[in-house]
Formats: sequence, structure tokens, C-alpha cells
Amino acid sequence: MQMEYFWKQQDDLPAGIGYGLFSKPHIISTFVVLVLVATLVILISHIDNDKKERINKTIPVLMLILEIFKDLYLVRVGHFGIGYLPLHVCSIGIFIFLIREYLPSVKIKEISGEIAFILIMPASVCALVFPDWAELYPVWNFMNLYSYLWHGLLVLYPFLLKTEGKIKPILRHIHYEIIFLLIVVPPILLFDKKYGCNYFFVNWPLEGTPLAFIADTFGTRYYLVGYGILTFAVLILVYVLTGIIDKLKKTNTFC
Repeated sequence: MQMEYFWKQQDDLPAGIGYGLFSKPHIISTFVVLVLVATLVILISHIDNDKKERINKTIPVLMLILEIFKDLYLVRVGHFGIGYLPLHVCSIGIFIFLIREYLPSVKIKEISGEIAFILIMPASVCALVFPDWAELYPVWNFMNLYSYLWHGLLVLYPFLLKTEGKIKPILRHIHYEIIFLLIVVPPILLFDKKYGCNYFFVNWPLEGTPLAFIADTFGTRYYLVGYGILTFAVLILVYVLTGIIDKLKKTNTFC
């Protein structure tokens, strides 16, 4: 393990030190995270409801603490900047989780919980499959390990809501995610254009991902159109798969 690189931010690391997409370290790291998430979901399913409720309320707070710690670390090493604001869909997830847990409105809990499961969770899985940090950091580095931990929690929390029956996603609720995206994406797009950032990957795609394929297929001019179509298709797919799995579970229950 190269401890000399553990607390280094990408700008202070040698070029080419990352491990790359679909390399052995990437595949193992993603596999370990998803196995840990599945294990925790199974273990938590066997405890009493009061403890489940405490765990659900703790996860968003823990994530907020982790995010603050990361920002303080970046300030300490002199690299906190406009590119580290919580404006990616995965970063916004923490606010969705906090709203779900701590606002009293039942309707808001329903909407935010469904957004967490249908939008934030798949986006986080995609981030684990196509990590934009894999080319930048070695495995034994704070930012690398933090990114896997963060996205693992983004997957864990919505799954807990679903397995505990706190949310019941159905396709006719797809307007929850669409309205949410229509509210947050336009100002983020304007912000990206003004400051040269790439939150939500609306300015340019990440190489080696489906977004790169979309850009190649639709061209730069219509990249956002293709991006929108892909997003809508993924939302429908997650809803449909969730519905199929729920029906299969009910069928097995009565067999």
C-alpha cells in the first residue's frame, strides 16, 4: 500500500496512477461494495422495527458528516473548489434522503422515497459501474475509498426503504422523477455552462460510459436529447423491473 498517496487529491498525484474502468481493482471494488450492501440489507431485515427506523434516520446524517469531512479535507489540502459542490445527482441524493427522513409530510416522504429508489439508487449503481474517479486515483487513496463508501450508502438507503415496505413504487408515479429533474437540471445546466463544470454530465459525457455512446450517436448538438431519452428509458425500466419483482414475490408468497 502506497501511504504517501493516501491523502493526495488528484492534482497532487502523478499522471497515470489511476487503475482505470473495468480493471481488476475496479471490478473487485464494485463487487465488494454491492455484496456489503446486500449483506447489510439482509441483516437489517432481521432486526426489530425501532432499530430499522433508527438506522434509516442515521444513514443520511452519517452521509452529511462524511460530506463535510471530505470538504474539510479538500480545504486542508488546498483543492476545494467549484467542482466539488454537491450538485451531481448522487450528491443531491443526500438532501433527498434527509427530506425523506426528517420532514413530517407523508406525501413528501412518499415522493422523496420514490425518487431515492427510482432515480438516485440506479444513478449510484451506474457511478459504481462507471466511476469517474477510477482514472484519477490509486486504490489506496482517501478520495477513492470515500467514493465507493458514499455510493454504497446511496444504494443501501433506498433498498432499505423498499425492503421495509416504506415505499411502493408504481409506474404512474414516474412524474415524481420527471418533475424533480425538470426543476433541478435547467439551473445546473446554466451553472455548468457559465462556470465550465460538468454536474449531471450535461456538458460532456464520461468516456467509456453509455453517455459517450449517446454523444457519438446523437452528436454534440443533440447530446442532451439522447441523454433525456436514455434517462426516461432507465426510469421506466426500473419501475417495470420493480413491479415484476414485486408480483413474483406475491406469487411465491401464496404458493
